[in-house]
Amino acid sequence: FPHLSVGGNLAFGLPPGVPRAERRRRVEAALASAGLAGMAARDPATLSGGQRSRVALLRALLSEPRALLLDEPFNRLDASLRADFRRLVFDHGRERRLPTLLVTHDPADAAAAGGPVIELGTPEGPVRHRVRRGIGPGA
Repeated sequence: FPHLSVGGNLAFGLPPGVPRAERRRRVEAALASAGLAGMAARDPATLSGGQRSRVALLRALLSEPRALLLDEPFNRLDASLRADFRRLVFDHGRERRLPTLLVTHDPADAAAAGGPVIELGTPEGPVRHRVRRGIGPGA
């Protein structure tokens, strides 16, 4: 939401009824967990694409969803941030037992998700459905 600050964007995702002080605490904690501490007052237009992506994902996580649908959520992040942010998002989902559907072209994203994987072929070629019970370590 371009008319809100970064903190306002995150607070918007919080469920109604959360007291103001608690909203502020959750926003600051979320920003710190994503390497964005101290950016609550910033205008979203001043953020890089990767920073905006992290704010959008944090807003989704703060909304306490009953499921997550993630479409290429990490593709705008620098390689150095991807592993940490994947861990943050997927750990959040696992801790809350959230059903998560991830659409990605990056095998590392799929491995980090740690769940069943369905691979589909290209529209031009024959489609082969392969279901695997995870492709990460220990799978």
